[in-house]
Amino acid sequence: MAHQDVATRVAGIVEGIVAPLGMELVDVEYKREGRQMVLRLFLDKEGGITLDDCSEVSRELSEILDVEDFIGDRYTLEVSSPGLNRPLRKESDYDRFRGRLVKIRTFELLADEAGNRRKTFLGDLEGLHDGVVVIRLREGQMARIPLEKIAKANLEFEL
Repeated sequence: MAHQDVATRVAGIVEGIVAPLGMELVDVEYKREGRQMVLRLFLDKEGGITLDDCSEVSRELSEILDVEDFIGDRYTLEVSSPGLNRPLRKESDYDRFRGRLVKIRTFELLADEAGNRRKTFLGDLEGLHDGVVVIRLREGQMARIPLEKIAKANLEFEL
């Protein structure tokens, strides 16, 4: 089974485990690291993820994966928090984290409202409006970035 297919199938299973627990699945990775495969889950919830949360999801998922047995390779399962630089993956993330500092990288050069062309935008998230992410850049001007142009978006840690 292809790596993306494994990640997609696991994501479906994990959603059923975490939703009743008040958690959300942020991301699933299934990739080779060195000589072994790693199946890595990133979970979040209001107030943050605890070690007990990670252990509970790991136990439940391991039992299901042992029964379903659709992953052909040997792998290591890791369950953790997305960390301080949490990725923004879903449209709802752009409203949930309104007011927070974000870094957005685009696939191509885009102009901010001052006409500066760039691929990296750092600023305070204003939200998502009609498929366009709006941020107030550190320099003061606004930037409007269509979702389909975003290669990567993360929260940034502020001191």
